[in-house]
Amino acid sequence: MMRVVFAGTPDFAAHALQAIEAAGHTIALVLTQPDRRAGRGMHLQASPVKEFALGKGIPLLQPTSLNINSHDEAKRAEAIAALHAISRTQFDAMVVVAYGLIIPQAMLDLAEQPGRHGAFNIHGSLLPRWRGAAPIQRAIAAGDERTGITIMQMDAGLDTGDMVMSEAIDIEPDETSSSLHDRLAELGAKLMVRCLAMLDAQEEITRTPQSDEGMCYAEKIQKTEAEIDWSQNAVTIDRLIRAFNPFPGASSTLNGQSLKFWRARPLVKELADQYPGSHHSGSIVGKSKDGFVVWCKDGALEVLEIQKPGGRRMSAAQWIQSEKPPGTLQFTKSTA
Repeated sequence: MMRVVFAGTPDFAAHALQAIEAAGHTIALVLTQPDRRAGRGMHLQASPVKEFALGKGIPLLQPTSLNINSHDEAKRAEAIAALHAISRTQFDAMVVVAYGLIIPQAMLDLAEQPGRHGAFNIHGSLLPRWRGAAPIQRAIAAGDERTGITIMQMDAGLDTGDMVMSEAIDIEPDETSSSLHDRLAELGAKLMVRCLAMLDAQEEITRTPQSDEGMCYAEKIQKTEAEIDWSQNAVTIDRLIRAFNPFPGASSTLNGQSLKFWRARPLVKELADQYPGSHHSGSIVGKSKDGFVVWCKDGALEVLEIQKPGGRRMSAAQWIQSEKPPGTLQFTKSTA
């Protein structure tokens, strides 16, 4: 069995860490980001990876940075200490999953020392399609029909290393980032365990260099992106709502109040034609069996689940019952 240094932070990474440990490999050291303040009370919360490591008694590091050239002396000292700890650790391979800190060349060099297999990354797309921080959300927003997991041998570039193995899955028509995240987390864990088993058995692994053809950069999601532009077509808006579920939640403003949109579906032309007339984009033009209908650039979007500020998610049918009659309401962009 292998001895692994693992670097990761969120739930996506914790899936892989748990699977690697369950497969019988030894987790020699875990790196995860420092505890963050979260929730209404803004209390410090440990990452899912840290919680698993503590539960298993695995040695743990939480440096704020791995930049040994940082001008911040405290961060620089932390980074150097982390590298020294890794250099003293006996391990066969390094696995990096959604860690959130840039892995320096010095750490990659440690993983490439004689007798070691290098550093591997679980990436949530079929490289090189979506390199970067948010491949799951970007794939849904772009209308991709397929995505998958790529196990990549890490190099100094951003998701540019040689591909070791990959597996594709279909993106369902009603897929959200939440549901796709869970499916890819399970698939990534499975592939990483398979990769480690092959390395342990000294089986030959083909490393395929990436092409830049067809590459897109999946930039980190910003909250400002999530405001709905009702002048877009219904299919595009539906993709945005699904891509930003659960974070940051697509939103639109009504009577000065920002509402979150969690589920919707574009209406086919025959159903959209039930609401004839000239409508402004963003106008609520009628009720439906499961919610209410908002006019878009080229037709209509049926809203199914919504959330008021400070409230819980609720069906759009419940929400519309408490509002004014359809046709008198129009969503607008925030002026903030």
